[in-house]
Amino acid sequence: MAMSLRAARLLGRRVAVLPSSVRLSRVATKSSRLNFAPRAFSTTATRYDTPDVFHSLREGPAANFLGTFQEAPKTPQTLTEKIVQRHAVGVAEGKVIRSGDYVTLQPAKCMTHDNSWPVALKFMSIGATKINDPKQIVMTLDHDVQNKTEKNLKKYSQIEEFAGKNDVVFYGAGRGIGHQIMVEEGYAWPGTLAVASDSHSNMYGGIGCLGTPVVRTDAASIWATGKTWWQVPPVAKVTLSGAMPKGVTGKDVIVALAGLFNKDEVLNHAIEFVGTDETLRTIPVDDRLTIANMTTEWGALTGLFPIDSVLHGWLRARATLAAMGEGEAKDHHQKQFVHERIDELFTATGIVGQQLGHIWKPALAADKGAVYAKELFLDLSTLSPYVSGPNSVKVATPLIELQNQDIKVNKAYLVSCTNSRASDLAAAAKVFKEAAAANGDKVPKIPEHVNFYIAAASIPEQKAAEESGDWQTLLEAGAQPLPSGCGPCIGLGTGLLEPGEVGISASNRNFKGRMGSPDAKAYLASPEVVAASALSGKISGPGWYEAPEGYEGVRRGEGDGIPEEERMMTIEDMIEKAIKDAEAAANSFGEIANPTISEPAATSSEAETLTEILPGFPEKISGEIVFCDADNINTDGIYPGKYTYQDDVSREKMAEVCMENYDPSFGQTAKAGDILVSGFNFGCGSSREQAATAILAKGIPLVVAGSFGNIFSRNSINNALMGVEVPKLANRLREVFSSKAVESSQQAIKELSQNSQSLDSPPPAATAQPAEAKQLTRRTGWTLEWDVRRSTVNVQEGPNGAKWNVKVGELPPNVQEIIALGGLENWVRKEIGGTA
Repeated sequence: MAMSLRAARLLGRRVAVLPSSVRLSRVATKSSRLNFAPRAFSTTATRYDTPDVFHSLREGPAANFLGTFQEAPKTPQTLTEKIVQRHAVGVAEGKVIRSGDYVTLQPAKCMTHDNSWPVALKFMSIGATKINDPKQIVMTLDHDVQNKTEKNLKKYSQIEEFAGKNDVVFYGAGRGIGHQIMVEEGYAWPGTLAVASDSHSNMYGGIGCLGTPVVRTDAASIWATGKTWWQVPPVAKVTLSGAMPKGVTGKDVIVALAGLFNKDEVLNHAIEFVGTDETLRTIPVDDRLTIANMTTEWGALTGLFPIDSVLHGWLRARATLAAMGEGEAKDHHQKQFVHERIDELFTATGIVGQQLGHIWKPALAADKGAVYAKELFLDLSTLSPYVSGPNSVKVATPLIELQNQDIKVNKAYLVSCTNSRASDLAAAAKVFKEAAAANGDKVPKIPEHVNFYIAAASIPEQKAAEESGDWQTLLEAGAQPLPSGCGPCIGLGTGLLEPGEVGISASNRNFKGRMGSPDAKAYLASPEVVAASALSGKISGPGWYEAPEGYEGVRRGEGDGIPEEERMMTIEDMIEKAIKDAEAAANSFGEIANPTISEPAATSSEAETLTEILPGFPEKISGEIVFCDADNINTDGIYPGKYTYQDDVSREKMAEVCMENYDPSFGQTAKAGDILVSGFNFGCGSSREQAATAILAKGIPLVVAGSFGNIFSRNSINNALMGVEVPKLANRLREVFSSKAVESSQQAIKELSQNSQSLDSPPPAATAQPAEAKQLTRRTGWTLEWDVRRSTVNVQEGPNGAKWNVKVGELPPNVQEIIALGGLENWVRKEIGGTA
């Protein structure tokens, strides 16, 4: 108790020490000049001298607290930014990586699956002959494993032969789904960054590994050079509170998040899930993998859980099993899961015996005061089982509501990397085991009109389910086993939905037509709900969930969810709040209330950050604005799907058909040298690179939008098309032009139904215009100049109109180089010594 009293006094002293910084920040926010440097609370370095304390307080639990007085001030980073900092190469000394930065990225691992052969062809076409670092690459065959045609078997053989020649680790068809292999074999490792040429790479975030997808050109670049480029996304913090009630799973969490926050709140963001130790301890790793996996469907680029005690226990268990040589299907995990490697992820706190606190703490975690683009929260204790659909992850309904609708199902699926691990198979088997207990210990059969398909995420997961008897229980009930692979989840192989059928699946996507006929309906749910639905023949649950008394629905919203009256603020919390308030004040200085007023020029006393311009790269890009007034213009609208797989389309033809599915008159309206400006989520949809190259063929050097689809952004830079996000410009153009009358020939958007999607790309949202919009493509008479050196866009609203400017993201030299060389393929040629 005496120690606690001393610590309490010390806490009081620290309160007395720190408010000077807080007071300085409050004074700074009153300044009328634009000279506020974020996080700079004073012009001289603040000294945090360690207070005079008893020697005993310099050891034990208080030592870490006291150490903070001696730490050098640093820019707080999110966990995402910290991991990227570790994997960014060529970063200037002292540069702190932040959201929005373009970096040259050297991921720890890069996985490719069935698309390994197309990547290999691209790799060879750019002149590469040797993989830069074979240990960086993992190849798996998992998508079309049921396809035994000569063509597919030849492709699989080519991939295996290529991997063997290049000494790359390879997993053949039927061994498991690539993402599961990455996790269970230890290739995706906490605190590192791993990429894959597949959109569900987000799953690695369930174990604290920053996982994100790349396109095939990126994968080829990594094979050849070990590197690619990446723009660090804005980071959203999602606070989870409470604990999941009985009968609620990780699948319900992410289905609810995607359905309840369904206005693109986290589109193209990196997500960091946080919560109290009490909450996080209730979310096992398998549930974290499910949640992280489906952050893809929520619209995010990553979904990252913290490195914590739950992960620590999971890693130690796997290391122990690996050391014991458990299992017959192991491959390389004995090399990955070793206790010495785990020791590097955690540091001892010195807390022992009767002392309270954590014995271990993560060596890598988000800083106090880290800046997040947005914050959301979900109270897990208020959650009930949820079902997604039909045919949309943005529609989520409490299970109890659907149960009452008597929705009959024809097919049920327990497949995919999302929910077919041993724990998921056990949850499904439990439904049948409980039914057997009430049926004289005889496992009941599923109805004749229902087909129930099961496929384990990997062979080790299937063996674990077999050892527990769960796999046999499901087979005895009438489930039909499939090879370990993606299968029905991506619409390949046995068991696809027929027209008019209803399916319920524990997989991750239920987009119309993905799992079979576009005339079928697909729902997503947890393994136990899928099993219960298969058993009853209609959407239903196992009855494990009981709504609490006085239940009022799911508590969620913006912020961290803590009511102000219940908030207990530590000194660190106060500092974090002061930083946020200061940042908000600084940002408010840069807002332009009236676009007719130019932003004041920087004074000589202000330090202007200038971007280095590579020799020969244009310092400014300018042209007349041609405005395509719509949101969600997808890649099929930009470049028609019927041309996508024609390899002999000339550049002139590409220019002719550019944007024709969006607006047939675009070709006559737009001219070479124009700046194309559009609304939000421009370039959503499939991953076709021609969406970028067709715009270049038209002679348009720059696309400006309120926001871009992520794949389009990558493909643009990979193919030397420049783009910049200026949401204010899209909104301003609509203010001025959207209400003007136009010719009747441009009254409606004409988008063909033949929208060719890649299997790994969500279908685009419906192309949408403001209610008052009339003209699809308009020559505005406005001009735009992008000052690359100053990261500023200058707009002239017509010959005699207002002038205004806005700061935009930096285009750093590493990205300039890719564009200047004509795209990523030429950059790779240069890196490996070929001719660019």
